[in-house]
Amino acid sequence: MPSPSFMRKSTLFALPMLALAGAFLESSGGTQQPAPAPAGTAAKPAVRDVILPITVRDKKGALVNDLSKNDVTLSQDGRPQTIKSLARESSQPLRVGLLVDTSRAVGGAMNEERKAATQFVSAVLPENSDAKDQAFLIHFDREVELLEDFTNSREKLNRELEDMGPTKQERYDNQGPETAGDDRGSARHGRNGTQLYDAIYLASDELMKSKDGRKILVLFSNGADRGSKETLNDAIDAADRANLAIYTIFFKGQQERSETEFPGQRRRPGMGGGWPGSGGGGGGRRDPEPTSASGVDGKKIMQQIATRTGGHAYEAKKPADLEAIYKLVDEEIRAQYLLTFTPDKADDEGGFHKVEVKAKKEDLFVSAPEGYYALEGKP
Repeated sequence: MPSPSFMRKSTLFALPMLALAGAFLESSGGTQQPAPAPAGTAAKPAVRDVILPITVRDKKGALVNDLSKNDVTLSQDGRPQTIKSLARESSQPLRVGLLVDTSRAVGGAMNEERKAATQFVSAVLPENSDAKDQAFLIHFDREVELLEDFTNSREKLNRELEDMGPTKQERYDNQGPETAGDDRGSARHGRNGTQLYDAIYLASDELMKSKDGRKILVLFSNGADRGSKETLNDAIDAADRANLAIYTIFFKGQQERSETEFPGQRRRPGMGGGWPGSGGGGGGRRDPEPTSASGVDGKKIMQQIATRTGGHAYEAKKPADLEAIYKLVDEEIRAQYLLTFTPDKADDEGGFHKVEVKAKKEDLFVSAPEGYYALEGKP
């Protein structure tokens, strides 16, 4: 299947994904590192440490910032695991990706979106130009376009946000028949609809996967995908492999019509619903889901994306809500914990492992990824 690719300022480019992945596996960074074997023991397959981003809220929805590893429990594929550490690692670099839907359906909120996202950038990126924290900006409708690659410059990002609007395809193409997100053999240009899943997939696989640190995507959309080469499950799998959390901001906008089917929309067995609580998953490598014969429910799709990646789902009922929501996302990022554990079984084959993180106190609720992919090959 041809891979989707970005547009950058009207110039098509595709990052060397295999080279990026290779560099990532060879580096000492990342989310899985070999745990040292005790001296004098026989050589065994290395077990890599796994790091999971989580956030915790109380029953009123307030973020909880003072927990230790003794306050939560962890299981992998149904087996209890020992937590090595639970810490709020503000010392690690922050990697933030802004994914903005610029389709006609949400055009009524675009002025407020630009303003709110600009203030968010100023909040998450420090004024110190030497800081390691970085962000990038992608907008998408009938194309996925990278407006600004990773940068620590507020000025560059804010300039792109100020000028951000629909892609050329969205501006100049006539609206045609809607697709079901599975037109995998069609050309990249001229496809109709909003390529939401491709945007998540590309941001995760081509930009975030090779980076270290705390990784966040903030997604603004009405949740309706039409024309993506990737499915919903493909997009979330890419986010899982990149070890990032997605914070979604749903804005219904204009009513969307769809009488087609959306592949990858049905939940996997064991997958949790919306917050509170963490999502589920399945053991082993995950296969694409059967097609769900339902219309577009963008709000549920956005909730799934957030829940299954350990993020949080927000809804802007009106454009004026966006400024406050972006402030809440900033607060949640600052309250994020990194949970580190050594799995009880080695896996060098790249399998998917379901995890479940729970707070010992019944009135606390954990948002955590549904699982993770083990790194393939040698440690």
